[in-house]
Amino acid sequence: MVQTIEQISINTVRALAADVVRGANSGHPGAPMGCAPMAHVLFGRHINANPKNPKFINRDRFVLSNGHGCALQYVYLHLMGYDVSIEDLKHFRQLNSKTPGHPEVNDTPGIEVTTGPLGQGISNAVGLAAAEAHYAATFNRPGYEIFNNYTYTIVGDGCLQEGVSAEAVSLAGHWKLGKLIALYDDNKITIDGDTAVSFTEDVIQRFESYGWHTIIVTDGDNDIEAISKAVEEAKLVTDKPTLIKIRTTIGYGSLNQGEEKVHGSPLSAADIKQVKEKFGFNPEEEFAVSDEVYKFWSARAERGANIEAEWNALYAKYSAEFPEEAAELNRRLANELPAGWEAALPRFTPADPAVATRKLSEGVLTALSEVLPELIGGSADLTGSNLTRWKKAVDFQHPSTGLGDYSGRYMRYGVREHAMFAIMNGLCAYGGIIPFGGTFLNFLTYGWGAARLSALSHHRVIYVMTHDSIGLGEDGPTHQPIETLALTRATPNMLTFRPADGNEVSGTYLAAIENQHRPSVIALSRQNLPNLVGSSVEIVRKGAYVLSGPKDAKIAFVATGSEVEIAVNAAKALAQEGVAARVISMPCSELFDDQSEEYKKSVFAPGIPVISIEALGTFGWERYSHTSIGMKTFGASAPIKDLYKKFGITPEDAVAKAHKVIAYYEKVGYVPEIGLEF
Repeated sequence: MVQTIEQISINTVRALAADVVRGANSGHPGAPMGCAPMAHVLFGRHINANPKNPKFINRDRFVLSNGHGCALQYVYLHLMGYDVSIEDLKHFRQLNSKTPGHPEVNDTPGIEVTTGPLGQGISNAVGLAAAEAHYAATFNRPGYEIFNNYTYTIVGDGCLQEGVSAEAVSLAGHWKLGKLIALYDDNKITIDGDTAVSFTEDVIQRFESYGWHTIIVTDGDNDIEAISKAVEEAKLVTDKPTLIKIRTTIGYGSLNQGEEKVHGSPLSAADIKQVKEKFGFNPEEEFAVSDEVYKFWSARAERGANIEAEWNALYAKYSAEFPEEAAELNRRLANELPAGWEAALPRFTPADPAVATRKLSEGVLTALSEVLPELIGGSADLTGSNLTRWKKAVDFQHPSTGLGDYSGRYMRYGVREHAMFAIMNGLCAYGGIIPFGGTFLNFLTYGWGAARLSALSHHRVIYVMTHDSIGLGEDGPTHQPIETLALTRATPNMLTFRPADGNEVSGTYLAAIENQHRPSVIALSRQNLPNLVGSSVEIVRKGAYVLSGPKDAKIAFVATGSEVEIAVNAAKALAQEGVAARVISMPCSELFDDQSEEYKKSVFAPGIPVISIEALGTFGWERYSHTSIGMKTFGASAPIKDLYKKFGITPEDAVAKAHKVIAYYEKVGYVPEIGLEF
């Protein structure tokens, strides 16, 4: 039987994927071999992209949600002409390679998002599709469809079992994201074996209930025409995302096809040889690609380059007719902030009234909404508590709902914290958007999988987390975060802010927005806090600073957020006793760690004992203090004042501890250096 060039290409991918995984002696060959036909249809017939310019803004996006099957994507990136060579394929899963064990956006040209934990990819894809809808509504004009790309994703059984995907696809259906198309690899196999043991729901009915259009392809191993026809049908449905359920055989061609054995282990050498013989290839050749296959994909790459050239010509005309819109779009896509944007940040004096930092955050977001149109945010059903919506905000909604439109910049995520965080990663990955999302700080860990990926991916995503300590009061220990900031502060490439007053809130947003490649967690109070003498907006960039007190103080307090006021009052009480105390405000320990040794020692003067004060867990404070005032247990349900008194987090407790610490080190005769990483 004579094979068509497309069949030869698909089988080449299957053989290459087996070689790639075998070469690393690690990985997942089954999904790449089973998904090769659907991936071929997408990349060979439908996806518009230019391998020579992977960041072409109107490119179609592709997300491999079942990222463990990334050998599939790496092989196609190589064939299409991206900067992924045969040598890169040979170095799959090796140190410093372009082909890590799961797709990572900063490692491999052509990868859109970092997918690892299952369910994240399809949720990111919802964010990518929402970004396209927003850009199209904002910048397209009659005759100028500057934005009209599709977002495609391949998902597996594991992705659809994860709760985050249920949250995200529910929201995608509500938003009616017609340019989102998901191809479901229905191979009925997970690591534990046949899905009959754990996953027997009717996926089609579930997605239809979410408001998705659905299509079934019964032979995903061979019938590429049926797959392509399904994609074409999906494109015609403009008011619903589409799920295409494609029945496949995992590890197609292997002696163990259809079994879990091919899911997460390399094929044997003998099995790979018989696979190649079955597909008409030389069984002795490894990493082999014929000239005719390269020629096929070269033509496809040329088509992608031509599509971008046509878009560039259209955009040139658009720029001439709509110069203001084009200039604004160019600025956003270049990640350039508007000149003087920081002047919009509110500033405060001690004469201003005490206000909760969550309320101050609302004021900052309101001010920034006027000068940073790329700032797009929302809340997980807690808008009235997080105070994340500015008065003039338009909701991001499908126009048919009458609740807003796609140009809206406020997203109603519903009670879906995990999906919100993952969607924000997708919004950021699209380009030119600064996403933020709000919930209670204690619920950050609901969506921690996505928040961690924000840091790993270097995404500028802003987590607006209110009700930041036992200070939230009566809701009790189920809602009072104790350990959460220890987690965020321990996470590489993540900024944790806990501002103490209005100036520090403004400074927090200044620093969070200026840091283009780090996500920020902003912990905000429910209770009112005074505006402090000595605070400023710009000083937050330093991470920590001396709020008050001399260099030769007897004791120093370092505090964050609502406890800085406690430190100030304790220092005043000590001053009345003739004991000089220094107060250090530390809104962001990570930014402080970035400072010079000279600056660090100017804040934490050697020879002065330090007490940290924070109404959360004390873990981690040993780096900056000799002892701590904070939480060693979970909280309790009670009014705020009763809680602070019960757990010993008051000015009186701080004064008493200061006397003990001073006496101890006077007896010892010296004060040891704290564990700062100089």
